Amino acid sequence: MSDDYPDLHLFIAGEWRVAGNRDVLPVLDPTSNQPVAELPVATRQDLDDALAAAQAAFPAWRDTPAYDRARILRRAGDLMRERAGRIGRATTMEQGKPLAESTAEALACADIFDWFAEEARRAYGRIVPSKQPGVRHNVIKEPVGPVAAFTPWNFPTTIPSRKMAAALAAGCTVIIKPAEETPASCLELARALDDAGLPKGVLNVVFGHPAEISEHLIASPVIKKMSFTGSTAVGKHLSRLAAETLTKTTMELGGHAPVIVMDDADIDKAAAMMARSKYRNAGQICITPTRFYLHEAIHDAFVEKFAAIAGGLTVGNGLDPETGMGPLANTRRLDAMEALIGNAREAGAGLRLGGERIGNAGNFWAPTVLTDVPDSADIMSVEPFGPVAVTQRFSDLDAAIREANRLPYGLSAYAFTASGATAMEISDRLEAGMIGVNFAVLTGPETPFGGIKDSGHGSEGGIEGLEGFLNTKYVAQA
Repeated sequence: MSDDYPDLHLFIAGEWRVAGNRDVLPVLDPTSNQPVAELPVATRQDLDDALAAAQAAFPAWRDTPAYDRARILRRAGDLMRERAGRIGRATTMEQGKPLAESTAEALACADIFDWFAEEARRAYGRIVPSKQPGVRHNVIKEPVGPVAAFTPWNFPTTIPSRKMAAALAAGCTVIIKPAEETPASCLELARALDDAGLPKGVLNVVFGHPAEISEHLIASPVIKKMSFTGSTAVGKHLSRLAAETLTKTTMELGGHAPVIVMDDADIDKAAAMMARSKYRNAGQICITPTRFYLHEAIHDAFVEKFAAIAGGLTVGNGLDPETGMGPLANTRRLDAMEALIGNAREAGAGLRLGGERIGNAGNFWAPTVLTDVPDSADIMSVEPFGPVAVTQRFSDLDAAIREANRLPYGLSAYAFTASGATAMEISDRLEAGMIGVNFAVLTGPETPFGGIKDSGHGSEGGIEGLEGFLNTKYVAQA
């Protein structure tokens, strides 16, 4: 166990619950796969207590003026900024990403809470002109009710922040189950909210066996909204559970982002931008660029520049300031990299860089570039969720767009071109919820984040993020 790692609890009805007689799960350091802490597993009674707390706290939180809700969220954001170093260190110890990335993520969470604190005061309705004299049509926005949220391990503070900040700003109470691999990160956010004066029961944090918790919470009549970020397969399963109770959902699911690079693009800019994006968080990002469709005139030059940047990354412990890419989060990702890359090479792909595990301790994998990968390779259809980029050549834009749209995913996509007309055509024809043209950053508190097709529905961030936690009520008054 590590003295530097925070103590772990459940947070229910404003109470920090220790393990006691509960079962525990180990939390592993991805640099060594050695345990750093034990995580309490919520019992059925804990879950029922969380449901009761969220239900009991909802009326008062719903009726709390938006100005006062905003004040608490802003104060929590200030505390997150003050504690960003501590939060970032906990994230790196449990997830592996470089400390600079983890600390930046904690600071970004504060911005998310600030944004939704302001949006809380702008949940406007409207008055619709009536055809009938003396009648007023009012459209009113109201919080949907208690929310169940489920978040993954790859961004263990950003993703919980998007869900919690929006839901709390709207006037909803929340039960959140973060990933068991990365519990301390979200617990630090909960502590900031608790210290900022969030009323007891408005936020509850539970951990345990994911299937048991999700099935219990979603089946409860208390829960009026479910928000999930994770794999498409699990998202479809949870959607079926939510359909039984007609629970409102937001689903941010898997992706397999295509990148189209035209022959007139700024290759230096495109390679540098995409390499930074591809290997950030060791490629464990749902919007990371993966399938590179490169015009045949620039394919080799792009690969050379891209691989040079990737090969220059220092892979190591995220607590080391020299580290440019940390380990994968768990051994499952190592197994996936080995299988997908091996299958691609058997299918005829060229190995330009990497392609192997680093060392025999921890979850370190070399930044990898595969070239001329045929569609028959699994990696062209299966989201790798790791530090591997794959390329194909094209000469015809129509063909490249068809390939980009071939998969059922539709989360993010990227394109590089010097032509405004080409940029507009690609933007219009790519099937994705988010598209970066000559630009790679698709996340921000003020912009919507979400996909289409098998990548889910609904958006987080922006005004759309708040809307997902509101019901619309129409009142006709004479």
